[in-house]
Amino acid sequence: MPRPLWTGAISFGLVTIPVKVVSATQDHSIHFRQVHLEDLGRVRTRKVCELDGEALSQDEIGKGYELSKEQTVPITDEELDRIPLPTAKAIEIVAFVDADSVDPIRISDSYYLAIDGQVAAKPYTLLRRALERSDKVAVAKFAWHNRERLGLLRVREGAIVLHSMRWPDEIRSPESLAPRQVELDDDEIDRAVQLTDTMALDSIAGFRDAYRDALEELIAAKSEGRELPEPAEGEEQEEGKVVDLMAALNASVEAAKESRGEGGGGEATVHEMRPRKKTASKKAASSGKATTGRKADASGKTSGRKAGAGKTTAAKGTTGAKRTARKRSAS
Repeated sequence: MPRPLWTGAISFGLVTIPVKVVSATQDHSIHFRQVHLEDLGRVRTRKVCELDGEALSQDEIGKGYELSKEQTVPITDEELDRIPLPTAKAIEIVAFVDADSVDPIRISDSYYLAIDGQVAAKPYTLLRRALERSDKVAVAKFAWHNRERLGLLRVREGAIVLHSMRWPDEIRSPESLAPRQVELDDDEIDRAVQLTDTMALDSIAGFRDAYRDALEELIAAKSEGRELPEPAEGEEQEEGKVVDLMAALNASVEAAKESRGEGGGGEATVHEMRPRKKTASKKAASSGKATTGRKADASGKTSGRKAGAGKTTAAKGTTGAKRTARKRSAS
């Protein structure tokens, strides 16, 4: 198990659950050192006082709040420790809410809560079962790095997870970022929905960090003295080019189908965007087509009746000729 970052207890009503907080994520990013280009010596960062220019040790560094550029208020660790903080060593559950009611933008880092001793096994399981059966998440307060935070507790694969959350006033409003009102055709929206359906997946577990893989390959090649890998060729998009939105959606749907092996079959079609004010002309055209159709049907039926009459006349003529022939034979 990873090294615990914090130890304390979950406060669930009158129930206390001793726990250890363990990071639920791990960083796989490749980190670089700053080096001197001439000899590759590592560049160190030194903490220097801007007034006397002297490098300081950690013992000589304290905290201060800058009221202005001319005035700074010093704050000591002892003064911070005397501030009353009820959640200093506890994760205090204050409410239970539906998971859908929590905006994901408020969720920050994630941690696993592990039991701290066998005595915590039963109350830990009790809280986990309660969360599972109620289908809710717990909202809690806890202290972290000398400040009180808001947290979210939920169950993941049998373990309780603590999500650090941001306070409501820490979320910026997107009101000024929303685009101006634009007009969209229903066909464009339907095509966009079709694209989302085509790109739908049951799981995102198969995604990988392609950039990190390429970076690892580059580092391995340089360290082993091999030839550097060729850069991957990607499609270059022209910046600032205005494209037909419907054509782009059609092409995206076909590309998504081909990537899934469904076989799009055919190139994307471009739809001409026309205003909707031509409804009257469309109705006139439709009525014209219907009138023409009725005339055609009427003429066809008339011709049919004439042809039928012709056939009847011919049949009567043939019968009369046969009767005349019989009379002559009898005489």
